[in-house]
Amino acid sequence: QVQAVESGGGLVQAGDSLRLSCTASERTFGLGAVGWFRQAPGKERDFVAGISWSGDDTAYADSVKGRFTISRDNAKNTVSLQMNSLKPEDTAVYYCAVATYYRSTVPTSRNNYGYWGQGTQVTVSS
Repeated sequence: QVQAVESGGGLVQAGDSLRLSCTASERTFGLGAVGWFRQAPGKERDFVAGISWSGDDTAYADSVKGRFTISRDNAKNTVSLQMNSLKPEDTAVYYCAVATYYRSTVPTSRNNYGYWGQGTQVTVSS
């Protein structure tokens, strides 16, 4: 099973921006929608944003709407998460994963996702 690989995390100040990237094999990304999740210490892994296989459909958690933008480039097997106006509460490990069999819709439950990456740490200081 080929996992996704995340990159782009780091330490920033509140109000700054970061761009996360998720890459995987063409075969893996071709399986369906791709989602970003995040997990803060002691908390559940929560849905952040997702994008359908075609890129026509996206979904966002209420807490990031208007600040985060997800996009995908299937030719490069990459899904990106542009994060603007970062807040300290955005601090978490960010993971990407693939929702197999979901090509035209974007599930928000982590139970629908597999091929999880190892995560990338995002820390936002106040």
